[in-house]
Amino acid sequence: MNLDAIFAALADPTRRAILTMLLEDDMAVTDVAAPFEMSLAAISKHLKVLAEARLISQERRGRVIWCKLEPDAMRAATVWIAGFGLFEAVDLDAFERFLEGELSEQQDQPSA
Repeated sequence: MNLDAIFAALADPTRRAILTMLLEDDMAVTDVAAPFEMSLAAISKHLKVLAEARLISQERRGRVIWCKLEPDAMRAATVWIAGFGLFEAVDLDAFERFLEGELSEQQDQPSA
């Protein structure tokens, strides 16, 4: 799984909107393009980026090209991101109080 391609694809708001639309069901390219104020060629470029990142697949049914969400690529990115949630957030104020306490204890101890 190429995380760079996935995150590059997700960086664009149009592509994120397309993925949200495809959560509902498979869609024809023309239906994907309908809500956007851009050319079909521009939408096709966005779809190509999503397909190259394997976030969607495209299939020709008769004369119509259909787009389908492929959740496995998103799962790989989600697992990678979730790995950072394993660490608890550091309370910097509590850490500062701890350090101040340690320093004052060291200063109170007689030097040898």
